[in-house]
Order: sequence, then C-alpha cells, then structure tokens
Amino acid sequence: MSTRAPVMFIGHGSPMFAIEPGKPGKLLHEFSGHFAAATAVLIISPHWMTRGLEITAADSLETIHDFGGFPRELYQLQYGASGSGAVAQTVQTVLAEGGFESVLNHSRGRDHGAWVPMIHLLPDEKRPVLQLSLDANLDTDKLVRLGETLKGLREQGIAVIASGSLTHNLYEIQPLEAEPAEYMERFTCWVREQVEARDVQALSAPHLLSDDFARAHPTAEHYLPLLIAMGASDESDRLSVLDGGIQHGVISMESYGWA
Repeated sequence: MSTRAPVMFIGHGSPMFAIEPGKPGKLLHEFSGHFAAATAVLIISPHWMTRGLEITAADSLETIHDFGGFPRELYQLQYGASGSGAVAQTVQTVLAEGGFESVLNHSRGRDHGAWVPMIHLLPDEKRPVLQLSLDANLDTDKLVRLGETLKGLREQGIAVIASGSLTHNLYEIQPLEAEPAEYMERFTCWVREQVEARDVQALSAPHLLSDDFARAHPTAEHYLPLLIAMGASDESDRLSVLDGGIQHGVISMESYGWA
C-alpha cells in the first residue's frame, strides 16, 4: 500500500445514503484502509458552488443539512470530524503554488455532499476533514489542472476526495430499487472505460463523445468533480472501481479510488 495519501471520486447519492448505506456504503468502508496513514482529508462537493475557490478554515465545522422533505432521523445526524485552520492554510499555499487563488472561509460547514459519504468512509472522525468549494469559473482543463495541483497535498499526507455523481438526472428519479435506466447504465460504463484508460481528454468532453451525457446530466456540476480526481491521480496509483450500482433508476453510486 502506498504511503502517499489516496484520492477518490465518490458518488454520494441521495441524502438518504447516510442512513441506507447498502452496497455502496460497504464498498466505501472496505476502501477506508487506504486512509490509515492520511493525516487529513480535503473534499470537494458540488453542493458548495462559488465564484473563486474557498476553503473551510474553522477548527469546528457544522454539519449542514442542506435538503428538505426527508425523515427526521436524517436531520439529527452529525459528522463530528474537526476542521483545521492549519491544514486550510497548507491547502491555500499549495493552491497558490499552482496558480490558484483561494480564500479561507471561517464560517462555512460541511454540506451533505461531503459528510454523507464520510459517515461510511471514515466514521471514526479522528482526522480533520476540510471542504474546498467547486469554482464555477473553472472550465474542464482548469479543473484537471486544479486536481494536478492538489496532488501535492497527497505527498503531505492529505487525502483528496472529489464528491459528485456519474449520473444525476433528478427529473427522472424513481423508487430506490427501480430498474436502472438503460442510458444511465451506458453512460456509467462509458465513464468507467475512460477512467480505466486514463483518457482525461475524453472525460473532459462527454458532451461530444457520449450521446447519453446530456440526459444523464441536465446540469454538469455533479460530473465535474471527476475531472479534479483524475488530475489528482496518476499512472503510479492503483485504481479501484467501487461498483455501487444505480439507485432510484438514475443515480449512479459508482466510485473510484486511487492509492
């Protein structure tokens, strides 16, 4: 196992994933051993979109329940991992060295795109878990370059997690155990093929190379974190495909880990 901290792309699914882990939760738990030597985690979520990069910098971070209409049990969940002002400054320095300006946000907590998967991946809460916003100003090339910059954190023991979803069409959502839509299966398979081939160029142009992208992603924000993860990983990493299946007919729970 590498001493370099891992990088992941996690399909974070519905907020209900927090209390209905199923197979995807089991797969995250099984992958957690790769984090044994990690001293901190930086996670990017599409539920914190900003103009310019922001980093959570408080030592104590609120668990944000940024959703509505779910069972009371879900709103009572807390993810208690600390933040870290010192780690936030390290992240800011690494970003600056890569040409990315950022600001420290001392009031923002962790949204469900960050804390829901972490409940299953690292439930022990023993290391700081910070969040980096998804900068709406960055195009696909810059998102990959952002990932390449964040790769420097891995050498310092800080794991990088990009949270999103390979498919995210909430207009067609079905009950949890509904049969997967064929186009969702096709697009998930297409993405996996490109990830396994490390074809970052193809992954950066799914709207041109896959007929299913537009329907799988009416808006692209849940797909874009994958490009950050690709940039933060490299050929020396061993890829793990965490095939969590498709929930609600249209929500891919597939995740990838590089360690």
